[in-house]
Amino acid sequence: MIKVVSKKTLIDGTKEKVLALYEEMIAKTRKEDGCLTYELYELDGAPNTITFIEEWESPEKLEAHKNSEHFKRIVPAVAKFAAEIFPLEIYKLLR
Repeated sequence: MIKVVSKKTLIDGTKEKVLALYEEMIAKTRKEDGCLTYELYELDGAPNTITFIEEWESPEKLEAHKNSEHFKRIVPAVAKFAAEIFPLEIYKLLR
């Protein structure tokens, strides 16, 4: 199993637009083979900083997600509203 942390800070006033785009992403991703969890969080005290925390069965399942139609369409659309995109973090379960 792997865990992914994908974090970005949004431009002021764009959060509702981003959440509308992410509604589809969340619904479709949760149905993908190998997706264990796919949750969107807001940083406490910094509402423009949002983070996906995801769990996938394997790196291959994550790669399939990154190649899905909805990922390839929605991620670039959301990027236009980002003030800062942090490096993607991928964790492997040790025990």
